Amino acid sequence: MTLQPIIPFEPVSSDQIPNGTDWISQIKWDGVRVLSYLDGKETRLYNRQLNERTRIFPEIADAAAYTDASSAILDGEVIALDETGTPSFHKVMRRDGIRRLDRVPPMMESVPIYYMVFDVVYYNGKWVNVLPLYERLQLLDRILLPNAHVQLVPRQQDGNQLFNVVKERNMEGIVCKKLSSTYILDGKNDNWRKIKNYKDIIAVVGGVTYRSGIVNSLLLGLYDQGELLFIGSAGTGKLTAADWRHLTESLGPFKIEAAPFKAIPKSIKNIQWLKPVITVKVQFIDWPEGHSIRQPSIQAFVQQKPETCLFPQ
Repeated sequence: MTLQPIIPFEPVSSDQIPNGTDWISQIKWDGVRVLSYLDGKETRLYNRQLNERTRIFPEIADAAAYTDASSAILDGEVIALDETGTPSFHKVMRRDGIRRLDRVPPMMESVPIYYMVFDVVYYNGKWVNVLPLYERLQLLDRILLPNAHVQLVPRQQDGNQLFNVVKERNMEGIVCKKLSSTYILDGKNDNWRKIKNYKDIIAVVGGVTYRSGIVNSLLLGLYDQGELLFIGSAGTGKLTAADWRHLTESLGPFKIEAAPFKAIPKSIKNIQWLKPVITVKVQFIDWPEGHSIRQPSIQAFVQQKPETCLFPQ
């Protein structure tokens, strides 16, 4: 039987860490959500946007080697580590962004990835997403066979203690999950809650500025009722000098004369406007009402439909 890819269950954002014996907490890995589908014959990998990643992540493309099951759907996060051993979104996007398959083998050497598995949705011909989380975790404990590239995500009873560890290590955050919760396909509710150590968004690039002929900042926006609203500019973060040069060289097809934003930022001069088709993940410290985001930091370019980058209501 061929398993069709699903849209995974999502947590909602929260500022409160729930307490009680019906809750567990896990690290929120700064990576790419990937589900592995073992249909009894082969494994296929799909991300949250239902794009196939089987040949991009060959290290985890044989679920039979790390799952004691004839068929299964596993849910997890593919991560890559920086020099300090901390998950790096910038690094994992270098792998996820591969478009030429001949680049995969050398990138496997320079940017190894790891699959952090936290749930099982389907097992041996049956949908187990309808089971409560504590039963799915017991099942996952039995069937997952960890190896050098696949690990079971630990869970903690004390969410506050785990969040303190995450803050000390400057990691993304935690996810708190109700043990009685089911896994709703293409669903989202507060039975899963994400508490972030920092804020981030996926924004649309509507323009750039230059220094000495090289792009040195991105003008960012989000859509609100079909109009692109300017939310700030960013010129710092994880992009290397080579990344900035490559961006500069690739912008030709996207240059336009008119601003794509509803209102033009007056404080920024000498702007090259762009078609609003490029999207980027940006971290920031704060977003005061009526102002631009504070201290934005570019993490990586991502593949997301620009029209889904929405201004928060």
